[in-house]
Amino acid sequence: MSAARRASRVRAARLADAGLVALGGACGTLARYLLDAAIGDRWGIPLGILAINVAGAYLLGLLAEGLAPGGSDRWRATRLLLGTGVLGGFTTYSALAVGSAELLLGGTSGSPVDPGLAVGYGLATIALGGLASWLGILTAQALRRGRPARATRGSAA
Repeated sequence: MSAARRASRVRAARLADAGLVALGGACGTLARYLLDAAIGDRWGIPLGILAINVAGAYLLGLLAEGLAPGGSDRWRATRLLLGTGVLGGFTTYSALAVGSAELLLGGTSGSPVDPGLAVGYGLATIALGGLASWLGILTAQALRRGRPARATRGSAA
């Protein structure tokens, strides 16, 4: 295969990868919008964004650990679509940062300024996200242990 043909294939593969990420990102962003609209803010706290980021952290831990045994290339498209795309579009650091800043400045509802609430919200989101990721990893490991071994080619079934 010529160098030009090989370069053309690499460009096509990168374009396909970008398409997977874009498709997943659109789906994840829509899911975030719908879930945040359903949960929204409670008691002046952006609970929708908190729930989204914690759920996304759990799902990303589950996905990353669940696909780990598949090798680097075997699950590439799945990781790009679901991990980078869907969960990348679903979770949102920027909304966490803005939500924390709004709490620090008194919120959008003009509630009293509460620096402790702002810092607590940010730290709680990070801590709960870390815990959720860890639980996602443990869940994937437990699911893998509970799965019967698959017969491989050449082995007695």
